[in-house]
Amino acid sequence: MKKVLVIGYVWPEPNSSAAGSHMLSILRLYKRQGWQVEFATPAQRTEHMIDLAAEGISSQSIVLNCDSFDSYIAQYAPDVVMFDRFMMEEQFGWRVEKHCPNALRVLDTEDLQSLRQARHQAHKANRALTRADLLSDIAKREIAAILRCDLSLIISDFEMQLLQDTFKVDASLLQHLPFMVDLAQLPAQTLGFEQRQHFMTIGNFRHAPNWDAVLYLQHIWPLIRQQLPETELHIYGSYPPPKATALHNPKTGFFIKGWADDAFVVMEQARICLAPLRFGAGIKGKLLDAMMMQTPSVTTAIGSEGMHGEQPWPGTVISGNHDAESAQAIADAAVSLYQDKARWQQAQQAGTALLKQRYDGEQLGEQLISRITALANQLDEHRLANFTGSMLRHHSMMSTKYMSQWIAAKNATPTDNQAKA
Repeated sequence: MKKVLVIGYVWPEPNSSAAGSHMLSILRLYKRQGWQVEFATPAQRTEHMIDLAAEGISSQSIVLNCDSFDSYIAQYAPDVVMFDRFMMEEQFGWRVEKHCPNALRVLDTEDLQSLRQARHQAHKANRALTRADLLSDIAKREIAAILRCDLSLIISDFEMQLLQDTFKVDASLLQHLPFMVDLAQLPAQTLGFEQRQHFMTIGNFRHAPNWDAVLYLQHIWPLIRQQLPETELHIYGSYPPPKATALHNPKTGFFIKGWADDAFVVMEQARICLAPLRFGAGIKGKLLDAMMMQTPSVTTAIGSEGMHGEQPWPGTVISGNHDAESAQAIADAAVSLYQDKARWQQAQQAGTALLKQRYDGEQLGEQLISRITALANQLDEHRLANFTGSMLRHHSMMSTKYMSQWIAAKNATPTDNQAKA
């Protein structure tokens, strides 16, 4: 039996975020192989975290920057260690290598944090994304973590291409793993056109792209309401802050609903899902949920990125950089789709076809397990071929810097140290 240790950035919250749902699907995949799975994280427990014990997954709280992790991982002795986002690889990767050198190291990027941050910075400055934005300090850290690991899980085919073309990461270190959908559990039929009403969106309010989308909807919604005065916009999501609830305005049909007990239920009741995302990365869980519940969507190029390839989008995608023009275009597209039953039904069918073509969980899971198994059987050769990763794990250059600083501090006179203090 393989032993797997997953080092999480946060406790999984599959009902709060796409990242939490994606993490749970991977944990369940490992369990289905008959593997022993443990989840460890330095994060605080949360009210919406899933009960891992009910999933047959053990869990452990660990501490940052503490040698207690060394004895913990040496005792657990995993065959596979998966880091949840590059920050966890930075913190614990060297300890894993020291105490379990033969463990396969996998990085689940969730999405490229550096890409999301670069787009956020460009958006705040109201300008186009530049190459300098992409090649940031956080990108250096994230790419270094990818290179140090044996395999990195990349959720978007756009990000797969970006890593290979812009950052020159070898394909042998990457595995495309979008959201894994259990196609057998999809509803054969959902509420029809006449049974649905209103618009909705959903997303964790703590996630910057989601909060920005809510603010953007403040400009878009009045344009929709002018043409459809009886409609409402329902905004769902975990952890709504006071600044979000302050936007609740029933008179204008702008409802901040907050936490949804069942995201699929509220998604199915709506006629249209709105996702006017102006920055971000990865692929969007809300838009996948919309496909699963056969709810057509109106989104941006950022929203649909990496999700549909050459296949038709199940709704409408609006491209453009000028917020005022794009807001009007999104509003017009939303109104048109809301009123056109034939187009709406066509969008439903496109979503179902897209799920079968790109998000078959059984097929994607088999590919990942096959890749992990193959790498485990040829780990030495795989690591020898990754010279850059080996170089990044070799700390001799940094150690000379810190040794020099230590000697300088040791040789400094008490007066020097007092002066520095």
